[in-house]
Amino acid sequence: MTFNSKNTVLASVPKILTFAFLALSVQSLAQAQSGAFHAGTLIPEYGKIADIADMVPLAKDANYNISFDVSKQAEVGELNRQFVSSARFLNMHVANGVDPENINLAIVIHGKAVLDVTKQEFYEDKTVADNANAGLIAKLVENGVEVFVCGQSAAFQGVKTSDLLPGVKMSLSAMTAHATLQQSGYTYNPF
Repeated sequence: MTFNSKNTVLASVPKILTFAFLALSVQSLAQAQSGAFHAGTLIPEYGKIADIADMVPLAKDANYNISFDVSKQAEVGELNRQFVSSARFLNMHVANGVDPENINLAIVIHGKAVLDVTKQEFYEDKTVADNANAGLIAKLVENGVEVFVCGQSAAFQGVKTSDLLPGVKMSLSAMTAHATLQQSGYTYNPF
């Protein structure tokens, strides 16, 4: 059997073109999808939203009382996507006519995610990075979101109340925070 390098190169051209086409198609789709998102009006810095046509109408006079459960820590120096989702929840409902006064959100943080709501000095001591979540948490608290930390997870990680970002509250446990919020009419939303 003889090896002909010209035929081998020509035979691989369709594979290369197919791969290039697929790569460009995926990139174009990703750009088109991300282009559909824009800043919300309540917290424009965080939680971009997309407009949805022909959706089920919202009950604009309803009260949206939701507690989000967050246990997954963000990559070091990055925003916690679950906190961003809380900002998105606010932005998308306000953009669709819900009065911000009718939205009551709580975030219950436990596990390794506790580090994401610590002050810069504590965070930097543990990670040697800036805590990207500080500004986001400040905006959420400013907009009435209650942020609770599991005291049991905090104790395990050596986090004291004084190590927490402003507005973040220490709870006995995440279980206690969720039980208390549910008794106050909040629905539980795990991420």
